[in-house]
Parts: sequence; C-alpha cells; structure tokens
Amino acid sequence: MDQAKKIEQMIRPTLVDSGYGLVRVQLTGNKHRTLQLMAERSDGQAMGVEDCAAISRQVSVILDVEDPIAGEYDLEVSSPGIDRPLVSKGDFERFSGFDARVDLDRPVNGRRKIKGRLLGLDGELVRIKAGEETLGLPYKDIRRAKLLLTDELLAASRHAAEA
Repeated sequence: MDQAKKIEQMIRPTLVDSGYGLVRVQLTGNKHRTLQLMAERSDGQAMGVEDCAAISRQVSVILDVEDPIAGEYDLEVSSPGIDRPLVSKGDFERFSGFDARVDLDRPVNGRRKIKGRLLGLDGELVRIKAGEETLGLPYKDIRRAKLLLTDELLAASRHAAEA
C-alpha cells in the first residue's frame, strides 16, 4: 500500500466523525514533500476557510503522533471545487448526468481520453456517453477523471448551496 493510502486510512475516521468526507489524498515532491488533502462537508454545504483550518488542525495532531512522513513537509487542505475530481466509484454514481473527462491507462475503443456525459456504474464499468457512443470504462483503468465546468454543473452547484 502506498504512503498516501496509509495516510488516508489513518485520517478518514476522524474527518468522517467531524462531518467531512475525504475526497483525495496526494503526497507529492521528493526533496520537499507536500501532503494535499481534498475534503468536502458531509452536509452538502460549501467548504469555507474555517473548515479547511479545522481539518488542518485535526489532521496535524494525527500526523504528529503517527509520523507517517519522514522529514519536513507542507500540509495543504482544500475543497474539491465545482469541477471536482472523480475519485471513488460513488463519485461516478453521484455525478451521473453531468459531463466529465476521463483519462485511462489503457484505451477503450482506441481512446485514452474521453469526454462525455456520465451515466453511472454498471458493476466495475463506468458508463459514459461520448458523442453517439455509450462506453463502459473499466474503473480499475481510470488514471484521472474530473467533472467539466458547464452551465448545468454551475446551476446544480448554486441550487445545492441554496438548499
């Protein structure tokens, strides 16, 4: 298991108990490391600076005790934003009906980069309508995926913020 996954498992329970969902954990850099955490509120409200500060304080305590990263590093906490990355299988279900870009490790129908409308999951396949084609993309082959910023996504985001 890689270091970012270990850190994710270490901090997820505390964040969930505090009302946050952990979207992504990335550890970057060689000489100077940066631990990037992307989180969202479980109640669906927008993340604020106060939320990021609270998460940073909670995670810092855990990391100080567990010490999973050798040497110095920077901790960055942010929200996923409107055009958020799609990381978990649940993300592909949750954002079904929105446009996304998916980059694959192995081509599907000769393509590694696919833009289209998410149609949810079918077992281990992420379904997406790309033009006139409906494709099943193996979840395990997805290198990176993110929502595309569209008027429809902006409107849904505004509606969620007002609720």
